[in-house]
Order: sequence, then structure tokens, then C-alpha cells
Amino acid sequence: MNMEEKLELIFNFLSENRKYNKDLQEKSYKSVIFSYSTQSDKVKSLLYHCVNTQSQPKIDELAKFYELIHSHPKCLRSFKAFVKEIRVAEGYSYEDLYCGLKLKHGWGPKTSALFTKSIFQLHSGSYDRKLRLWKDAPKIIGEQDRLYLPVDVVILRIFKEIGCTSKTFVGINNELWNHYKGSEIEVWDDLWFWGFVTQKGTGPDRKLQWNPNKYWSLEHSNKNAGVVKAVERRAKNFLKILAKCRS
Repeated sequence: MNMEEKLELIFNFLSENRKYNKDLQEKSYKSVIFSYSTQSDKVKSLLYHCVNTQSQPKIDELAKFYELIHSHPKCLRSFKAFVKEIRVAEGYSYEDLYCGLKLKHGWGPKTSALFTKSIFQLHSGSYDRKLRLWKDAPKIIGEQDRLYLPVDVVILRIFKEIGCTSKTFVGINNELWNHYKGSEIEVWDDLWFWGFVTQKGTGPDRKLQWNPNKYWSLEHSNKNAGVVKAVERRAKNFLKILAKCRS
């Protein structure tokens, strides 16, 4: 089985089981955004939330970015205003948003991809409209635009399992772009959820198995007994797909 066939097996699984991660994501976004009344505070809350997913945030460097958004609050009023504040080149695409953030002190590719993906999700029409932050945020990924998968150790472990030779953020995104485009990359974002609940241990050689403790540790996962059982069944199917890709 070549890499294209392996990716298609996983992509089909992700496409068929979107509701579980979407439910978790939407609850998470609501907890981050609905606590604030003003638009600027909602945007700042999401920015802080994405940065705080880092295992070792570079606080001294990030302080410069925080100072920027607090001293220039007008940049938080719209998608274009924010991209204009952080960008290097001309343009108002999601890739411009990603590239601008990546160059800011303390952000890096994974966190920049996470915020960019979040903004797309909030404005693409699949989530509660009350979560939308900017009226001018693009609702689709244009032909000349692209999203980046927020690659971390969970996702690296999966790509290692299926025999992908790349072990980097750039390499894995390039591999996906060879076969998928536009909003299809956003579907791949669900890979983290299924990878997280099917991994045990730490490091690149963590074991692959259904891990209910990981599922219960997710604050916004649905704890209904029937849903937990459904996720377990699908997680085990996901593991079978990875095993098939490995053989």
C-alpha cells in the first residue's frame, strides 16, 4: 500500500467521524470566547488559549507579542486589520495570517497553525455563528490559500506508524498538500483527537491503544456513557486502520 492509499484510508475515517471532535472543539471555543463581552477581549482570549497549548511557552518572547496586541487594540477589530499588523508581505489570506504569526516572538509553526485553523473553523459555517469574531474572515480556503496542520508529537507518532519518512512539521504538511487541498486540510485536524485517545506513554515511541484515561482527561469531551462507548469503538477501528497501513 503506497502513502496515498494509506492517507485516503485515514482521511475517509476522519470524514465519517467528524461529529466527535467537532462537539469537543465547539465546547472548547465557547469556554474560551463566551466568557468575554467585547470583540477584542474574545480575540485576545483565543490568542492566549492557543499559546497556552505549548508545553514550554517562551514567556519572555511572547510578552513582546502580548504588548503589541494590547498597545494596538484596533488590530483586533477585523481579520484584515490583524493580518496587516502582523504580516510581512501583502495579502489577506489564511496563509498570510499563519506566516505573520509564525514570525512573531514565541509563536512558532505549530501554534500559528493552531490559531489560523481555529479562525477558519469559527467562520466556515460549521460552528455556532455566535462564535464568529470577525465579519471579514474568509469563509472558504481559496485556490491560492492554504491551511497548515498543527503538527505535534501525537500526529508525528501517527505518521511514523504509517511509514511516513518525514518527521517534521513542514514535511508532513507537504505530504498532505500533495494529496489534499483547501478545507480538506481542516478535516485532518481531527487526527489529533483520534491520535490522542489512542496513545499511551510519552515520546515518539508511545504505545498505540485505546486510552480511556486520555478521553476522560479532555475537559470538553462528552462523558455520556453511550458516547464514550461509541468513541471507543471508533478509536479501535482507527487503530485497525493504522495497523493495516503498517502491514
